[in-house]
Amino acid sequence: MSNLILQRLADLDASAWDALVPSAQPFLSHAFLSALEDSGSVGGRTGWTPSHRLWVDAQGQLLAALPAYVKAHSYGEYVFDHGWADACQRAGIAYYPKLLCGVPFSPVTGPRLLGYPEAAGQLLDQLSQGLAAQGLSGLHINFTDDLADALLSGREGWLERLGCQYHWRNHGYRDFQDFLAALASRKRKQIRKERDQVAGQGIDFDWRLGQQLSEAEWDFVYACYANTYAIRGQMPYLTRTFFSLLAERMPTAIRVVLARQGSRPVAMAFSLLAGDSLYGRYWGCLAEFDRLHFETCFYQGMDYAISQGLQRFDAGAQGEHKLIRGFEPVLTRSWHYLTHPGLRAAVADFLEQERVGVRAYAEEARDLLPYRQD
Repeated sequence: MSNLILQRLADLDASAWDALVPSAQPFLSHAFLSALEDSGSVGGRTGWTPSHRLWVDAQGQLLAALPAYVKAHSYGEYVFDHGWADACQRAGIAYYPKLLCGVPFSPVTGPRLLGYPEAAGQLLDQLSQGLAAQGLSGLHINFTDDLADALLSGREGWLERLGCQYHWRNHGYRDFQDFLAALASRKRKQIRKERDQVAGQGIDFDWRLGQQLSEAEWDFVYACYANTYAIRGQMPYLTRTFFSLLAERMPTAIRVVLARQGSRPVAMAFSLLAGDSLYGRYWGCLAEFDRLHFETCFYQGMDYAISQGLQRFDAGAQGEHKLIRGFEPVLTRSWHYLTHPGLRAAVADFLEQERVGVRAYAEEARDLLPYRQD
């Protein structure tokens, strides 16, 4: 068996990679990950150096893989370890570079240890044992699925971290009004008021598939996306080319809702659809409109999920304001292997206390859900 490093996903046949990826996992597909690389969204000076790990047999057959990146910072991961890095700097311990297994800029739970479980476990063990020799402070695996959790929980040195997101579930609603009927009266009135406020500003919505957008419309989508960073004085993670490549490579998975005031587009929300789930990823607007964010990012996606018979709408990380709109708290997991024994011990103690707090928070958050109690 051999552990290989792949620095460009384009150097591996797409069918070989995708054969390891379970169905309905668009963020792990060769098309999505290679679009990030080929567009310059990762690689180069971005601080994300592709370093995918492959486990092959003597005949060169690919048995397992990890989508991985050598990181020179902790941005774009959505599992925040800046505090760990700061503590290392004060103590004179090198925290960067580190190795991250995950999907850049995409806090979506899914498979991370791809391929046959036994082979993935062998790859993981060899990789963790060789980190120090490669000058890496640790390996971090973010937003894992149940299979990865099972493989990692029994392995020495791995530390579990919990997080909390908010996902909307379709409990067999016939339409959006049926969803509203499941809510407490005050919450139902609040959502109706928010939707009426947007409609009262003369704003309509138009859903498109990836192949239905012109390059000019993709320019608008990107302008909206980039503006969400510009207003915070930041540079966007993704390049304009990424969106064109994604539209070319996986058009049927893309869903974009355009908000228009008359003939003028003013906002958009970009999502990917796979299996029974809709994943809301990027949003932006070029002017200020009251309640437009809630309508474009939440209610439109919920409405679309109901109309298409989808079971779940993941509208992205964070956002307690999702709770009162029917998004339920969901625990997420990440796993961390740190080579420095002192750092590992300190982080282990921190995570033990943090897990208790996260679990308690998730339980308390359920009290804020708007559903009727009868």
